[in-house]
Amino acid sequence: MRFNRILLSAALVVVALVIQVSVLARLQLPGAVPDLVLLTVLGLALVYGHVGGALVGFGAGLLADLAPPADHAAGRYALVLCVIGYLAGLAKPDGGRLRSATGALVVVVSAAIGSTLLYAGVGSLVGDTAARHVGLVGLLFTAALYDLLLAPFTVPLIIALARRADNDPLGENGPANKATDVSSGWLSSGTGLSIGNQRGSGLRAKAAKARVARAGRIKGVKRL
Repeated sequence: MRFNRILLSAALVVVALVIQVSVLARLQLPGAVPDLVLLTVLGLALVYGHVGGALVGFGAGLLADLAPPADHAAGRYALVLCVIGYLAGLAKPDGGRLRSATGALVVVVSAAIGSTLLYAGVGSLVGDTAARHVGLVGLLFTAALYDLLLAPFTVPLIIALARRADNDPLGENGPANKATDVSSGWLSSGTGLSIGNQRGSGLRAKAAKARVARAGRIKGVKRL
């Protein structure tokens, strides 16, 4: 990943984690807790693709595993978000722009349900049976509901910030490189600047021919 992507992803994940731990987790809502970190990973994955989504998901999950008051094994949520980020990145639209909000909402609901199931599944492998006592069905419903309600206020903003960061002048697709591409396109397509160059070349060629003809006439006069 490029430096501007890493910097933006780290900043967004840290802000999302702080808000989730200090605000959302203290609302004491029934069932699951609104997962702002998950929505941040989804928004970035829809712009960066499956590889970037997996990397962002792993880093965000590992940070969430280590942040207090975490009460589960380190690496558990990192694995979950890594898989979710990879799968969400596969849904990246062509051209990087979402044609409708329906697709993004489907990704959010699927990720909320999938992350809850995967988290509970990994927990059962390590002996954590908390999901059984709370009720897996209730967790699935509330996780999907809370994330779906929170998504319209977060995911579009994250996508917009990620796209703006990709327009960094020092980036691979920055305006400087785009200007180079545009100028080369002008030269190859025969518009604007190219036409001016062609006209200049034509005038110089005509002037050279006139000088040659004038010299020929002068030489002919001298021969007579």
